[in-house]
Amino acid sequence: MSEASFTLFQNTAVGIEVVLYACCLTAFFYPYMAGRKRGHPADIIKMLTVFASYSIIYFFNMAVSMGTLVCMISVIVLLTLAARYLGMEKKAALFMGVVFFCIRNLSSLAVVSVNFYIIRYCGKGADAAKVLQNTALNFFMVELLQFMLFFVLLYMAEHEIKKCRIELHIGELCYLLLAPVTGILFVNILFRILTVVAKGNLIIRLYEQYPVLIGIVPVSAALFYASILVTIISYQKVAGLQAEKKRYFVEQQQVHAIQERMAEVEQFYDGIRRMKHEMKNHLTNIKGLLESGNYGDMGNYISRMDESMDAFEFSIKTGNTVTDVIVNDRQKAAEKQGIRFRSEFTYPESEKYDAYDIGIIINNLLQNALEACGKMRQGDRYIIISSRQKRKFFLIEVRNPFEGEIIMDADTNLPISTKEKEHFGKKGSMHGIGLSNVKREAQEYMGDVDIKIKKNEFSVTVMLQERRQV
Repeated sequence: MSEASFTLFQNTAVGIEVVLYACCLTAFFYPYMAGRKRGHPADIIKMLTVFASYSIIYFFNMAVSMGTLVCMISVIVLLTLAARYLGMEKKAALFMGVVFFCIRNLSSLAVVSVNFYIIRYCGKGADAAKVLQNTALNFFMVELLQFMLFFVLLYMAEHEIKKCRIELHIGELCYLLLAPVTGILFVNILFRILTVVAKGNLIIRLYEQYPVLIGIVPVSAALFYASILVTIISYQKVAGLQAEKKRYFVEQQQVHAIQERMAEVEQFYDGIRRMKHEMKNHLTNIKGLLESGNYGDMGNYISRMDESMDAFEFSIKTGNTVTDVIVNDRQKAAEKQGIRFRSEFTYPESEKYDAYDIGIIINNLLQNALEACGKMRQGDRYIIISSRQKRKFFLIEVRNPFEGEIIMDADTNLPISTKEKEHFGKKGSMHGIGLSNVKREAQEYMGDVDIKIKKNEFSVTVMLQERRQV
């Protein structure tokens, strides 16, 4: 093999390597990029953005030799800056990028001992052409082994990461980045140390002085990789406990809210019962006024009775006392904020639906709508709740305007909150958790939640199916 042929082979192999790693990076990011539907043109453009971010920088590095560390930092920075376009949080994009390059560096470090042995073997040849041929073969074998190891390690890491949602606080991000960042720095420092050691006029490899490094180096890479997995798994456990606490907190709030509404219902009917008992006295008084011919006083008396009876009337009637109280309560809250409220909701006729469950659903939906409308300017605020029955299916729909950007989770098909996260127990928005609870209630009825976004209107449709009586 001539020197020109060797150079061409090496450049071609490096180019293929760049493309393969760019594909792996794209596949690594893809499950966490929010989009409308898989295969949508917008998603394809997002994938091409990730692919181009890696390939352009590394092909440019082949021309000007910027250095691998500079390339890594450049790709990570670009992906972090493009996170919003990709449908990811910036902290999540940063974490994913660092993990990717850490695994790539560790896989390279793990095979460096194999590379050392092969180089020593290839260097024994006296013929220059033979040496170049062996070197090319060595380069191909090492790169192939490195890529295979990298692919396996990346797949294992992705399998653990996908078990939890990548929504991170600053503290959580620092905790998760500690191991991979340390791994990247460790690999870069160790590579510089292992490469050559100057001893007088001689240049020797550190492996030749300390053969024990042949075993220590791959073990060190394995330990760093294990530390990354342990960090991710421990974070999953902590995040799982926090999610359970938050879910329990929200459920308790919902139970408390429904209990308050039920208490209001009881007060309402207590008032009706009292009025019923008093009605006999009212009729006696009216009869007395009528017999005395005092028609003016009788008219005033009846007017006051009519006013007192209005207090026991709901402006919106849904066909169920629980939903009556909830819808009317949310209507009053909307009117105080200058929000136009329209109800076309009618409680289902079937007895196979629980008023408590439906109360939780509409309470969450209307509360989320009130929160969204609260950010809109006056005149653009409205909430529309409606329902319809289709044989064994009952549909609940709530529509409201919104401002800003809504990012959808590709796995749950629920919005990902773009608000700043707040610690558990502090007052904050429970929008995402509220919709998760709505979906869970729907699934109890073998139903689902469908979300549509048209221009600046947010629409949630909850489908419930009659469930069998136990």
